Amino acid sequence: MPVISIVNQKGGTGKTTTSLNLGSALATLGKSVLLIDMDSQGNLGYSLGLDEGPSISDVFEGNVAIEKVIQEREGMSIVPSDMRLVDIELSLIDLSDRHNMLNSKIKAISKKYDYTLIDCPPSLSILAVNSLYASEKIIIPMLMEVLSLQGLDQIIQTIDKINSTYKKKLEIAGILPVMVDKRRKLSEEVKDHINENYDVNIFSSMVRNNVKASEAPSFGQSVITYSPHSNSAKDYMSFAEEMIKLN
Repeated sequence: MPVISIVNQKGGTGKTTTSLNLGSALATLGKSVLLIDMDSQGNLGYSLGLDEGPSISDVFEGNVAIEKVIQEREGMSIVPSDMRLVDIELSLIDLSDRHNMLNSKIKAISKKYDYTLIDCPPSLSILAVNSLYASEKIIIPMLMEVLSLQGLDQIIQTIDKINSTYKKKLEIAGILPVMVDKRRKLSEEVKDHINENYDVNIFSSMVRNNVKASEAPSFGQSVITYSPHSNSAKDYMSFAEEMIKLN
């Protein structure tokens, strides 16, 4: 079943929020979900109140099998991260197959899940390349702002480079507009510009600005669990339904 990276090389685009809440929404709809945190900040685990313990860093170091670091929350299986990933990234630099390390670790286990979602680091790093190489598709959470277009160009260039270098067929599943204020005309103008100038799908779903999504991590929950009737929860549920129809 699909392995999907949630990616945007610009910070503050709701990447972790989307990984967490899309995963929880899919689980609510009866799908089996594996979440993998590849960001050394470990925000995904923090947002779900995970216990301290082994992480993806231990898997990379060969200390433990990936099955042994999984924690369960909200019907999802989560592989947490920690700051040691920074050092691990440095250790990968001289390896000939450095792009394939994550893929080799998750290949067998990801087949057991309907969806594997990877929360990518916010920069084009070896860890990001690992995430993309292990994936079949990517989702781009994106603010509907002019400056976001530069980030979109970078992502497209990165995907093209990975596909040509490693003979991959990595696809952009689509752009998810996030933190949308429907009162702002600019949002529609940016969407129109993308439709006219890029061969990239924009999902019908969008995630509206809503404080509940920001509050939820403080309680170690997704917004789906924390505030199921909020705009954010409704939007992520709609997005999950759209994703299921596409796969």
